[in-house]
Amino acid sequence: MTVTVTSTEIAQFRSELANFPEALVALDAIEDCEGDLEDAAIGLAIQAGQEPDRSDRWLAGLAGRCRHIICQDEFMASATPGLAALLVPALATSAVIPPRLATSVALYVVKTGIHNFCGLGKE
Repeated sequence: MTVTVTSTEIAQFRSELANFPEALVALDAIEDCEGDLEDAAIGLAIQAGQEPDRSDRWLAGLAGRCRHIICQDEFMASATPGLAALLVPALATSAVIPPRLATSVALYVVKTGIHNFCGLGKE
């Protein structure tokens, strides 16, 4: 399943994440990949010195490794608008993933729905 972000959504996320320079770099990469989060995340991972596999589900697996952060009550209670601005700094400072990948993971969760991602199926 390819998860994409539209140019309108990218503009919205730029506004939400304006205080996070790493997020803006990641949004540029996402925009360069025509909104394809998977492609952008793989490129960002390579830039960060990681060696991602090129499977279709690499980003989902990366997000899954962050589930213990993402599925915390404070994020689960957040409305979708603004959720990325809460998730990005939490993920970027977690040491679980490189800071530049935090944006791709956060947007993946926003686009798939946090309740679906965390297995609660409310979205």
